[in-house]
Amino acid sequence: MQKLKDHLGREIDYLRISITDRCNLRCLYCMPAEGVENKAHQEILSYEEILKIVKIGIELGIKKVRITGGEPLVRLEVEDFISSLKELDLEDISMTSNAVLLSKKANKLKKAGLDRINISLDTLDPKKFREITRRDNLAEVLKGIKAALKAELNPVKLNVVVMRGTNDDELFDFVELSRKEKLSIRFIEYMPLGGEAAAEKFISSHELKDLINEKYQLLPAVSIGNGPADYFKIDGAEGSIGFISALSQHFCGSCNRLRLTADGRFKPCLAGNQEVKIKGMSETEIKAAYRTALEIKPACHDLNFEKQDYSRNMSQIGG
Repeated sequence: MQKLKDHLGREIDYLRISITDRCNLRCLYCMPAEGVENKAHQEILSYEEILKIVKIGIELGIKKVRITGGEPLVRLEVEDFISSLKELDLEDISMTSNAVLLSKKANKLKKAGLDRINISLDTLDPKKFREITRRDNLAEVLKGIKAALKAELNPVKLNVVVMRGTNDDELFDFVELSRKEKLSIRFIEYMPLGGEAAAEKFISSHELKDLINEKYQLLPAVSIGNGPADYFKIDGAEGSIGFISALSQHFCGSCNRLRLTADGRFKPCLAGNQEVKIKGMSETEIKAAYRTALEIKPACHDLNFEKQDYSRNMSQIGG
């Protein structure tokens, strides 16, 4: 198979696809309380357009895709879209979701061809969940997690953005959850990408590991996936614990991904403002857009709390 490489020689084989800019939560670090202005229907890529872009990407060297949003499960007929992706020559089809709607869709997604799922959940406390997401859906999310485990969308990963003074007191609760359930708990460093980003909330992965090591022994572990997490487990645990250190130990040198926004633009870097329009393009133009995106893919992101001039909130990128 052909290999797709950027101008620095990094092999790009992973495409993250945002299928909607809409979300049913309003997380503090993701978007403002009033939300963001939704794109008009005609501005959003159709499933047919996305499939065309993926097919061309596979010819060039894309092997894996992840479906994101906004919240991907709010888009109608997402199961049929997964079925269409399954017919293509892809090694892995995954999804990131907030799981509010997952309990009713997990089995259908598995049957359609979804391999695995990442679920965003920053707290196990109902009151705190309301404060972080500005919604009251924790019960539905927990049902969604159980449904994902039952449907064997494995490994089921929980993405926990750790914020000092907000949910850092639940660190051990999540570690214990990895002991009881076959879940991969991933602690993610808080990033300044939209919403109410504040530097004082940041906690490095190194500090989190030190805190956990005071009570538990972290043993090396592995997990299936395309991401940059370092994985561990505690003795006798069903699941694992991962750390994603986007700020303190960035992994840009091994970045293997491109992002496709819901409104049809390639985004070479999560934290950059560089974009390449692709909506409405011919096959030849789409191939050229892939190459242009790789030519402008930066060597490293410029995430920092002092300079937050990003053109899109996290919810508009798909994470």
